[in-house]
Amino acid sequence: QMKKQCQQKLLIQMKTECVPCPLNVETKCPPGYTKITNGTGIPNCRYYLEVTTHTLSFLGCRHHCMKEFEQPECCQGRWGPDCMGK
Repeated sequence: QMKKQCQQKLLIQMKTECVPCPLNVETKCPPGYTKITNGTGIPNCRYYLEVTTHTLSFLGCRHHCMKEFEQPECCQGRWGPDCMGK
């Protein structure tokens, strides 16, 4: 009996919200995600503060988070809802 389903590993990456860099040390990834940046994260975004008449923009930091999960898919050469193929 050949295995009809193979585990396909999927990696999902996301970035946390942009915040002032010193505050970003405390930033946590969503449940199930692993932080792949450390310290203050990556200073590659802008956050905004509204003051009375206008909006100020500042360089901020964010973290990258990763989640790995396995999705069953048909093995190579097999397809269809029951992974039988021809």
